[in-house]
Amino acid sequence: MKHGIEALAALAHEGRLAIFRALVRAGPDGLAAGRLGEAVGMMGSTLSNNLAVLTRAGLTTASRDGRSIIYAADFGRMTDLIAFLVEDCCEGSPDVCSPLGAVLDRVSCCPPQGAGARN
Repeated sequence: MKHGIEALAALAHEGRLAIFRALVRAGPDGLAAGRLGEAVGMMGSTLSNNLAVLTRAGLTTASRDGRSIIYAADFGRMTDLIAFLVEDCCEGSPDVCSPLGAVLDRVSCCPPQGAGARN
């Protein structure tokens, strides 16, 4: 529960949420800090501080590639956070949670299980 609260607190800021969403869009390869700053319209020190908060919350990772630092969303942690948010959803009533399946079906990056490759 503590990790869920830390992650939600980190995302409860407009700038950090924008950073995290940009990293999710970038996929597992992530983005170099400079490109990320350009993508979200954030200057260096502000970007750095926000990335530190996201990294401490376990939502992003950082790795060095030559002189660049590449930031990426931690998709495992994101999945854990979503699971934390809905783990008690149904309480014996699956119809309560069924709209979540429809949401995941709408998300272009998450094809339904068993779906073929996308073009």
